[in-house]
Amino acid sequence: MVINGRPGLACHTKTKDLPDEITLMPLPVFKLVGDLSVDTGTWFRGMYQKVESWVHTDKVFDPKAQEERMDNALAEQIYELDRCIECGCCVAACGTALMREDFLGAVALNRLARFILDPRDQRTEKDYFDVVGTDEGIFGCMGLLACEDVCPKEIPLQEQLGKLRRKMALAAVKNILPKFLKKDF
Repeated sequence: MVINGRPGLACHTKTKDLPDEITLMPLPVFKLVGDLSVDTGTWFRGMYQKVESWVHTDKVFDPKAQEERMDNALAEQIYELDRCIECGCCVAACGTALMREDFLGAVALNRLARFILDPRDQRTEKDYFDVVGTDEGIFGCMGLLACEDVCPKEIPLQEQLGKLRRKMALAAVKNILPKFLKKDF
């Protein structure tokens, strides 16, 4: 909920740390259910579908097989992004999400960044670009840092968004540059 104008978790907010007068409002962006309750589930399900929030692989799952090994440093990077509790605070604080309901928001971009790191995900750079390489995705982010400021898990969202922006910009250049060079030379 929004506590004195700042999105946050009510369960972690201590009233002793707040002024005598406290103002509570529901999180914006999400559908209002009643009083201070919002439906984040519908928004998050839609986001999962847009970013295809699952590991894409053509391997058949064998429950008896050993899990694939992964470098510990890489596993820790993925874990850092997986710590998101999907509370919606970052979306509620986002200037772009408040203005444009088609914007994916930091939580979706962070989620996709997690799959880009995962070696089990077989999507290509172009597949990722098709999902977030637009104004609805990473290029719609204004970089105001509000998402990171309100994240209760202190996930380094701006660092991830910056990496994703660079990766998607490079993917765009790779797609354009070869055509351009072929025309002129």
